Amino acid sequence: MLQDSLAGFDLFVVDLSVSDAIRPKITVTLDSEQGLGIDECAKVSRRLAKRIDEHYGEDATYSLEVTSPGADQPLTDPRQYTRHVGRTFSLKLQDGTEKTGTLEATEAEGIQLAEVVKDKNKKKTLPAILVPFTDIQEARIVISFK
Repeated sequence: MLQDSLAGFDLFVVDLSVSDAIRPKITVTLDSEQGLGIDECAKVSRRLAKRIDEHYGEDATYSLEVTSPGADQPLTDPRQYTRHVGRTFSLKLQDGTEKTGTLEATEAEGIQLAEVVKDKNKKKTLPAILVPFTDIQEARIVISFK
């Protein structure tokens, strides 16, 4: 039903969860390579609610939330990185190490990250290296208020 509701939009599903409650809450998180706004979320929400009502009947009780990932949410799909080239990222890798640096580019197999390291109380930017998507456990955009 969700995939049918996305027809005509260049969107992809980041997360889908349904709570186990008397009145279930359906939470859909969507994204696109260009980002998405409230209008797209509202249109998908209306389409999905219609399909749910058609399938389960209009008396079905549920709560539906269609949203985009917040700025503080980790990136979970390789397609999410493209529009964030030039931003600073904090990565946790599968081997337990952490890296912080600028996203220089995206490739089919991973990202090019110019890591920032401290060297004698100074910050130094290393040349960009390829970090495969399979090595990334968690990736977050570093929000700066400077």
